[in-house]
Amino acid sequence: MKREHYIPFNKEFLLEQQIAAFAEDAKKTEDFKKLFDIVEHYYHYESFNLNRNIKQNYALYDPDLSEKEREQFINKSDFPVFKETLLKVLERGNYYRIDQNALDKAFKESDLIGLNLSIDFNAFKDYELYARGHHKTKEKIKKYFFWKKEVEIEYYDRVLIYLNYSDADYLKSKKVKLGKMPIDPGSIGLKIFKRVPKNDLETIFPNAIPKMSLKDKMLLWIPAVFGGISLLSAKVIPALINMYDAYQTGETIDLLNSKTSLNQGLIALGILAVYCFRQYNNFINKKIRYSKTLSDSLYFKNVGNNSGAFYSLLNSSEEEALKETILAYTFLHESEKPLTAEDLDNKIESWFKTKLNTDFDFDVNDALLKLKSIGLGLENNGKWSVLSLNEALVTIDELWDNVFQYNQK
Repeated sequence: MKREHYIPFNKEFLLEQQIAAFAEDAKKTEDFKKLFDIVEHYYHYESFNLNRNIKQNYALYDPDLSEKEREQFINKSDFPVFKETLLKVLERGNYYRIDQNALDKAFKESDLIGLNLSIDFNAFKDYELYARGHHKTKEKIKKYFFWKKEVEIEYYDRVLIYLNYSDADYLKSKKVKLGKMPIDPGSIGLKIFKRVPKNDLETIFPNAIPKMSLKDKMLLWIPAVFGGISLLSAKVIPALINMYDAYQTGETIDLLNSKTSLNQGLIALGILAVYCFRQYNNFINKKIRYSKTLSDSLYFKNVGNNSGAFYSLLNSSEEEALKETILAYTFLHESEKPLTAEDLDNKIESWFKTKLNTDFDFDVNDALLKLKSIGLGLENNGKWSVLSLNEALVTIDELWDNVFQYNQK
């Protein structure tokens, strides 16, 4: 899997790590904390505006609102603006889109449930999945009877699923049963899940239905058909024919042999029936395990739904912005000379690799643009530097004071 921009440490931890650079100077340490306290508040204000914007433009498509509530947002909610804002928030939070090849592979393979799922994609006008962060872990899965096999499973730390449902007329033309739809036609569903297996992405689709695999069908029907025909033709049918012929001709029936043959055939058929039932029961048990997996996803892995997902997305985007700013400012501040974007990128990534044993792709260009936008970063001939702590405090305080300009004299 390619390296991500996502920084897999929370902002408090990174702030403490960077404070170490000023540990010998108590005033610098205090000023550094003050600086990023104001920066954090400023980014929080930006997130508040994004949240208000995205909620208004999503309201018309929000399945959690009643039809009467949604009517109030006709000509107020703008789908292109909503989608553009959503993508902006995802990008700021260092989410990336899972491409179709990865989705197709996930639909074909299964790490945990071992079950094929059928998804009616006619229900969606459009669907997209976005992920952030990943890790691998070893888990034991049941293979045969009591034997469990340890396998390495790759998880996405966070997955957002975006489902733009088709209109009612289109769904009717595709013979989709509207009564069984989990959401109103024309709505847009958003769900965020944590710790989703990479090869079990299909489990987070709300309309995924378990179906028997070719292997399941073969194990069920081939022994049933061929074993049944063989037993019937070799034991049961000949015994019944002999008994019927003897009855028709009035001959004496060899009850002992006929009963023995008939009983053997019926016992064998009973054993075959038990085998077939066991194979079908295995499929049912897989469906039950799938239901449990789905239940775990809904109750234990679900982070947010629909408009409620915005809070999680905006919080993560706000934190990612702050972490990038903390890192870029500190490394530039501590550098004896201005650095190019490439030099800064190498320094930060090398620090993470040696200090925290973490390999990721720091989004240096985005971090430098953030520094420049809040007035802390300076560029000269492709080389970057930052204001001193004292100057940075004055600059960021002025930026914060001018967020609203109603009291200008």
